Amino acid sequence: MLKIESTQNFGALAEAFVGEYTADCNLSCEVVIVDEDYIRRLNADIRKIDKVTDVLSFPSLDGIKDRPLKKAEHPEEVDEEGSLFIGSIAVCRKRAEEQAEEYGHSFERELNYLVTHGIFHLLGYDHMTDADKAEMRLREERVLKKLGLSRED
Repeated sequence: MLKIESTQNFGALAEAFVGEYTADCNLSCEVVIVDEDYIRRLNADIRKIDKVTDVLSFPSLDGIKDRPLKKAEHPEEVDEEGSLFIGSIAVCRKRAEEQAEEYGHSFERELNYLVTHGIFHLLGYDHMTDADKAEMRLREERVLKKLGLSRED
């Protein structure tokens, strides 16, 4: 089971990730909703891109894509509850609101999409090549479909 720590309720999203990874323990991640100034500073400091973005992911584990996650292999990332911490995600609320309007869907769908996107980054997925992007989009849509928030719904 995936546990998402946030001031927002992402319980249903966490449940929608069942079957998207293999692990011998519970996983946990952190999601923070931030303003434009904060995410711009993070983007500038970490990625050296001084502009507002919608979501940033900060994985705590490397090289885990499509690999079973084993608690014993990452003892430094096991939290006080015994879950394996996979990283943090920052989402810009204003960009999520703007993108929801731009794409013609709800804020709920956009926010869940951005968090889903971030979690897949934490799980080692990326979109650097067209093939990687297609694989990641397929997985994202599969999770959102479980929530009734896919593009087709």
